[in-house]
Amino acid sequence: MAKNKYWLMKSEPDEFSIDDLATRKNQTTYWEGIRNYQARNFMRDDMKVGDRVFFYHSNAKPLAIVGTMEIASEPYPDPSQFDPDSKYFDEKSTEDNPRWVLVDVKLIKKFDKPVLRDDIKNEPTLSDMMLIKKGSRLSIQPVTEHEWKKVHEMAGEKP
Repeated sequence: MAKNKYWLMKSEPDEFSIDDLATRKNQTTYWEGIRNYQARNFMRDDMKVGDRVFFYHSNAKPLAIVGTMEIASEPYPDPSQFDPDSKYFDEKSTEDNPRWVLVDVKLIKKFDKPVLRDDIKNEPTLSDMMLIKKGSRLSIQPVTEHEWKKVHEMAGEKP
């Protein structure tokens, strides 16, 4: 059986926060609006049900990993791409040939102690983490097993 992979997914907390996820039915929601091809390809080609995910609050003060989720569905077409009233509408996408996908995510745990981006930057063993690489702005990123464990340690949590 294939081993679970690890990911980081960013959301601006004024758009959708970990607290919003916690109030959803079954603490599960769909992760819509990804409009970057590399991030889409991660979801479409590499994410599997059961993979673990860091929930990262971006464009916020402080920038931080605030908890964990798991992938709760296979990828499927993002319905917002077909809705002309949606900010995620894509006129070139069709139901027969959708460009964009999403996955469902389920909350595992909100960290009691969020792990600040500045603390990640200052941790030598996380120097290769994509999150802190110059110019890396992807909203979905792979995370190594070492990074997964180290961030949990920094949060005072068990991986």
